[in-house]
Amino acid sequence: MTRTGISAGACRILQAALCICALAIPQPASAQWGNSIFGPPIPSAPIPSVPPPPAVSLAPPSGGVTSPAVSAPAAVLAPPPGMSPAQAAPVIPPGHVPLVLTARFGPDPQAITAGVIWRIYNDKPEQGGQFKLVKEEKSPSPTLMLPAGGYVVHASFGLATAVKTVQLRSEPVREVFEIKAGGLRVEGKVGDTKIPPTQISFDIYKGSQFEPTDRRPIAQNVQTGDVVPLPEGTYYIVSNYGDANATVRSDIRVQPGKLTDVSVNHRAAIVTLKLVSTEGGEALANTAWSVMTPSGDMIKESIGAFPRYILAEGDYRAIARNEGKVYERGFKVITGVDGEVEVMAR
Repeated sequence: MTRTGISAGACRILQAALCICALAIPQPASAQWGNSIFGPPIPSAPIPSVPPPPAVSLAPPSGGVTSPAVSAPAAVLAPPPGMSPAQAAPVIPPGHVPLVLTARFGPDPQAITAGVIWRIYNDKPEQGGQFKLVKEEKSPSPTLMLPAGGYVVHASFGLATAVKTVQLRSEPVREVFEIKAGGLRVEGKVGDTKIPPTQISFDIYKGSQFEPTDRRPIAQNVQTGDVVPLPEGTYYIVSNYGDANATVRSDIRVQPGKLTDVSVNHRAAIVTLKLVSTEGGEALANTAWSVMTPSGDMIKESIGAFPRYILAEGDYRAIARNEGKVYERGFKVITGVDGEVEVMAR
């Protein structure tokens, strides 16, 4: 009888020791990685995301050891080649499946390492016919922990997109998205002189300028040096130098995986108008100005002593109104020749 009681107690001590050892096993940490391509990511309106359920921690609390009831231990995703588990293995919550996403472009596929926005939806619409957004991620190559089931994954890179349906069951799933996109970067020049970025902006339209359809720009007020990711195809650029009539339209083609640099050449100049009593005299204040073509088309109006206009090459008429009197002078704009035009108040 005594020997039987001692054996049962020893068995209980052994079970408690095994439980403590199991609770003391440390969990590996996760990591993020990635580089930059084509400049900073394009901003997007924030969309609420649904975070995954928290992972179950098996580490013992400070100040003592307890034995919580745990239905199943957390699984760990195998790291990519060349990475140790301590560097890259995220913890997988029970009932979830890892989904690893990557985007690339170009004839010789290159990974897109910045600017990708991932949106994951349930693959079954709700009662109103809308697909519920489950998660949004802006990491270039995220690893998402999602409950098993069907999803629609949408990847956007600038204005280029790709969509796939994905079924998550038990094993990790890796999906590579091919996005047929390239980059467009624009600048303006007058002759060999680069136009300052503060004086010029660009609007981008889909298709050719010669197509007889009315369209809205797909990108507006693009600044010099900005890189706009676009799906491969034909586009036309409207280059606005100043705010008068110095406008140029150019057709371009965007190729996948390539950065297309476009230089738009303007035939224009900067002209300053003055109303003076004598040649080379002081400009008269409170003067109302109108700049017109020889045929009478209005180009620009303003009030001031020194109005400054950026005008396309050509012939013009300057009309000045001051103290109830009207004065006029014709002038010519020559590409790249900036200067003053004096209108005599007599």
